[in-house]
Amino acid sequence: MPYNPIEDYAVIGDGLTAALVSREGSIDWACFPRFDAPSVFARILDHDSGGHFRVSPDGTFSTARRYLGDTNVLETRFTTATGEAELVDFMPMGGAGRPHTNEIVRRLRVLSGTVDVTLTLDPRFDYGRRAATWEQHAGQGVLASSGDETISLFTSVPCRIDGAAASAAFALAAGETTWMALEYRARPKLWHPPAPDRLAAALDETLDFWRHWISGCRDLGYPEAVRRSALVLKLLDYAPTGAIVAAPTTSLPEHIGGVRNWDYRYAWVRDTAFTVYAFSLLGQFDEGESFFEWLLGVVPGGPETLQIMYGIGGERDLTEYTLDHLEGYAGSRPVRIGNAAYSQVQHDAYGDLMDCAFLLHKAGKPLTPEVGRFLRATADYVTTLWQQPDSGIWEMRSPPQHFVASKAQCWVALSRASRMARAGALSGDTRAWDAAAEAIMREIGTKGVDPATGSFIQAYGVDEVDASLLQMQLRRVIRPHDARMLATVARIEKELDAASSDGANGLERGLIRRYRTSAVDDGLPPGEGVFLMCSFWLVDVYAESGRVDEARALFERLLAYGNDVGLYAEEFEPSEKRHLGNFPQAFTHVALVNAAAALEEASRA
Repeated sequence: MPYNPIEDYAVIGDGLTAALVSREGSIDWACFPRFDAPSVFARILDHDSGGHFRVSPDGTFSTARRYLGDTNVLETRFTTATGEAELVDFMPMGGAGRPHTNEIVRRLRVLSGTVDVTLTLDPRFDYGRRAATWEQHAGQGVLASSGDETISLFTSVPCRIDGAAASAAFALAAGETTWMALEYRARPKLWHPPAPDRLAAALDETLDFWRHWISGCRDLGYPEAVRRSALVLKLLDYAPTGAIVAAPTTSLPEHIGGVRNWDYRYAWVRDTAFTVYAFSLLGQFDEGESFFEWLLGVVPGGPETLQIMYGIGGERDLTEYTLDHLEGYAGSRPVRIGNAAYSQVQHDAYGDLMDCAFLLHKAGKPLTPEVGRFLRATADYVTTLWQQPDSGIWEMRSPPQHFVASKAQCWVALSRASRMARAGALSGDTRAWDAAAEAIMREIGTKGVDPATGSFIQAYGVDEVDASLLQMQLRRVIRPHDARMLATVARIEKELDAASSDGANGLERGLIRRYRTSAVDDGLPPGEGVFLMCSFWLVDVYAESGRVDEARALFERLLAYGNDVGLYAEEFEPSEKRHLGNFPQAFTHVALVNAAAALEEASRA
């Protein structure tokens, strides 16, 4: 069965969870009541038995989409042979204050002519493992339940129940409007349909919410792309705790038919810190302060107990298992729930969280005594931790190694701590921190450099280059014109750029792979797309190195790879020009914002 391209989806959300909406008006992914809960709609992972909620015209039609200005409210216009219809989809932001309720509201209005429409509601509870029991409420809608979960569809459109699904066929003429409200409840409730005026008010309130939030963001240039990325990042912020999910999906493949399928519905320390950095560039600092409140709440002791990721409610056990009854996107199996990387050691996380604190410090945001104690303990811990191997930023499932980028991030942690201490924002043994930072630089300079090319290498004893090494320049570990950094960038351009490494295939330059999966033992079969985040990192590096024209040209090429509503997955397959990996991906949108800021700064220089 054919699957829609990943880039055919748009996302809506309510600060608790999110839903993916296809160009055909089908909600093919949604988990309730929060991002990492079992899915109710998972057609994107199994076309036949995953479940979906579709509202679309009959027959052949064309589609145009947009988000209503500066919001996460989606508008889809369908043009048929007999008329034009407009479907507006949103999740009321008021849901963040009602932890047992989520809503998806859909307003269908015909703009011209007459449009025949089909509605299909096919919920599949618990990742498709539990069947639904149905109730019909004549003239008001239908209700599906399983255990203590209910999905209610309130609509005046007459529905019929046919097996596992409910459906309706109806026609609307120009000027006619119908509302559909899908409500999830974790506990049974009495049937109580919402009035259309309440749904209209919810739409206005949701528009106001997003527009008010984005109005606090400063412009960085390329405002349409930057503001869309900012709105995506805010949508991935779990309102009750401030945890930010890496993506709202699981198991969308990095290679079609491959096994690199991961669950990203959790909060990585690294990803959250990166997102906080992007928000700070936009002038938004509340999320940074919430980050440290969340962090101190989930870490039971000192920095030695820090995990690289947590559940969005602070859960520490993210045991990974597979859902073997699901086909997987386009046959890409296994479908994974949980993420085994939660037990890995990744040293870069300490640099990320310290850099985040440093940004807040520079913005004049005082550190609380509790945060100060944790940061001091972190710096002390890193003075010895850096000497140990780790699993690196890419979470390789092979034995730990001495990754150069990880060592560099330990330097970042110590350097930022020392600078904050000298400014009076932190107390601690700066002499020990500085000594350890100097030792890291000496070791990187000897064991982390390839003698033949003069470039930094991925890990000690591994003569491969890695795109994460670009962060050494971006985090001010190495100056842009350092000969070793120049050699590293040159090798990345030659060995990791798809246009160079894949041969003469007419690809545009600047699409960067993380590393060569065919040459590095990462514990998995080779094969994946280019990492869009790494390509945006290259924009940053070019801009800071004085290659501003190249930076701007690459940035504008990358903007063209976003989908029709400005969203990005984790990866991109350049030969087929399709998105790969979980979607939308916070890392990619963070890197876009950072690159836009670098271009703005370079243009002022």
